[in-house]
Order: sequence, then structure tokens, then C-alpha cells
Amino acid sequence: MSTVRHMARQARAASNLLGVASAGARDGVLRRAAAALRSACPELLEANARDLDGARALLAAGELDASAFQRLKVDAAKVEEMARGLEAVAGLRDPLGRVDLRRLLDEGLELQRVSVPLGVLAVIFESRPDAAVQIGALAIKSGNAALLKGGREAAASVRALVDILRRCLEEEGLPGDALQVLQDRADVDALLALDGDVDLVIPRGSSALVRSIKARTRIPVLGHAEGVCHLYIDAAADPAMAVALARDGKLQYPAACNATETVLLHRDCAPVILPLLARGLPGTELRGCPRCRALLPDLVPASEADWDAEYGAPILALRVVDDLDAALAHIRAHGSAHTEAIVTEDPDAAARFLREVDAAGVYHNASTRFADGYRYGFGAEVGISTSRIHARGPVGIEGLVTVKYLLRGHGQIVADYAGPGGRPFLHRDLSPGT
Repeated sequence: MSTVRHMARQARAASNLLGVASAGARDGVLRRAAAALRSACPELLEANARDLDGARALLAAGELDASAFQRLKVDAAKVEEMARGLEAVAGLRDPLGRVDLRRLLDEGLELQRVSVPLGVLAVIFESRPDAAVQIGALAIKSGNAALLKGGREAAASVRALVDILRRCLEEEGLPGDALQVLQDRADVDALLALDGDVDLVIPRGSSALVRSIKARTRIPVLGHAEGVCHLYIDAAADPAMAVALARDGKLQYPAACNATETVLLHRDCAPVILPLLARGLPGTELRGCPRCRALLPDLVPASEADWDAEYGAPILALRVVDDLDAALAHIRAHGSAHTEAIVTEDPDAAARFLREVDAAGVYHNASTRFADGYRYGFGAEVGISTSRIHARGPVGIEGLVTVKYLLRGHGQIVADYAGPGGRPFLHRDLSPGT
């Protein structure tokens, strides 16, 4: 048996135990881990420093981009943020054992639908060491095992963090093999062939990574390929708000998948707002369409490729559109179904935008950067999905469970209900809480 298949089998056995563990035990792991992270902060920073040293060489060789290097950094504030995230997940309602349907099929024959873990997750991510903690926390809370593969640039940090989580699992009497770390790309290749052992693959990283994973496995994949997010500034937009939202969406964290990449401006407000954007986004390269450049000749000319670009950097594409219809058409043509936003004081325009835009997140007068599991109150996220199946948007613990049906009877057989003279079903719905 291959090493990776053995790991997957160990993960399956661990998930069987974790999935039936009490909520108190699972939450106890997370609270232990939060305290352990705080205590181990010096060691974690030391491990991250080793990663950063290696990453600088990759950066110089062109094998790592600047945004990935920035995501790699861990400081004391980041360690505290991870600890608080663990505590936040521990404080969430238990996702397992929830009954959302009770139906009396007949007297003495009751059907229930109850939430259960998915089983074994494989999560492949790049650069961000804190992703290991987010994923680990959500997996533990939802009773799932997880096989983790971080980028080579984050190997020491990820290993140090996962070792803490594994130790806390064992201290709570649960199997440490519920969380395991894959070593290299060969392990990933072997993993992607294990469609009988792994239930869901979650890639977190570049569009190239997501496409590569989807092309190489028969295991269901949850994720998003691109984060081409738009901010449409309507004719009825408040100019100061529009600039603030564009600045936050682009500059608060340019490398994020929910960063704003294109701003669409209604032709009636463009002459006023374009100069405000130019002054209000310092250090940002603004690339404009011909209509934008007619108003601000110093803008860098935008090409057709800019409308589909996920920059991950302080670069922003600008386009003047005739009206809301044109903005919606542009988003349909170039959006990635991730997160889209409108700035307007016109309630009809806002309502139409919210109704007609097809994306995981559609916002009115809010930054695209809010597309995040922690900000949604999920405690953390395993990733953002643009799929229409199972989970969409930031995926927290609700996206890591499925259901099973429980039927309790007293010896009933289907033959008694068959045919014209068969016994009729009651199909009476009961309150899930009774």
C-alpha cells in the first residue's frame, strides 16, 4: 500500500471516531489549540522565519510572486488572530446531529434527516500558513479528517501549526491522524487518484492551481478558479463612499481573491469620480478604457485582457459604461461568479443588481473584501466556492457536512403499502424539535 493511501486510510479511521465524538470534546480540542498557539508563538515565528528565508530565494528566482510572499508572513498579531479564530469556531453551534426533517410515514414509522460529516477532506493551498489552522479548526468542529498540502514555501510553518493541532487532538482523547500533512507534489498526485478514499478536494490558491486539480481527479472539487470582482459605481452613487469602497476593495489586501479588480463607472458620474479615484488610490496603477482616458489622459491604457485579469496586486482596471444594463452585461461577460458590488443611493438600481447578478456574493454599498468566512460569522473558512452545487461562497462548517436519513419502525414492510388496496402513507411532517 502506498504511503499516501495509508495516510488516507488512517484519516478515514480517524474521521469515523471524530464524527461520533461529543461536541464538548471537539470544542475542547480547539480551545486547547488556541492556548497552545499563544504559548508556542516564539517557536511558530522561528519556523516562519525559516520559511521566509527560503521564500526570498524563490522570489528572487521568479518561482514565487510578491503577493504569495506577503501571504506567507506570520507575526505575533497573526498568531493571536489564529488563536481567536480557533475560539470563534469552538463557540459556534455544533453542526452535527441536527435534525432538519421529521416525517411520520405511518404510525410507528418515523423518518429523520440528520447532519453528518463528509468524511475525509484533502485541502491543497498556497503560501498562507494560517490556512492550515482555519481548515484544521473547521474539520475538527465538523467531525471530518483532513489531509493538508501547503505550498513548499510554507512547509515549516504548516508543519509546526499542524503538530500543535494533532497534539491537542490526542490530549483530548481523539485521533491525531484526523489531521495529516502531505509532503510534496508527488503526494498530491497520488492523493488525487484516491477517489475511493477521499470525499472532497478543496484547492485554495491561484486559478492555475484550481484548474490543475480539477483536471487531474475524479474526486469532487470545491473551489473557485478566479476572483475577478467588480465594483459598479452607479449614477446615483455617493462619490465619497464610492472612492472609499474602491480603495478598500483594492488596497486593503490586494492579493486576496475578493479584492476588487475592475471598477465600472456610469457615464454620468465618471467625470466627477474618476479624478477622485486617481487621488484616492495612492500607489495604484490605474488602467483605463478609451472613455476613461478621454477624461484622464495619464491613465495606463487598458487592454481586453485587463477585463479578465485577477491582478493580486495594486492594479485596478477602470471602464466607463452607459448604464446599469451595460454594467450587468460586462459582469456577465467577465465576472468569475465570486463577488460583485454596486454603489448607489437608488434603491431600484440596487434591487435589480442584487437580483440579476449571478455570483456567490452580491453586495450593495459594501466592499467586496467582506467575502470571507470569518467576516460572515462562520469562524473561519476552508475556501470560497463559486460552484452551484453543495456549497457556495465562503465555506464554513455548514459546507463540510452532509445528511443521512434515519428510519425507525416496528417491523413495517413495503409490501403492505403496495397496490390499490395497500395501506396509505400518512406523510405527516413533525417539528424537528419535538
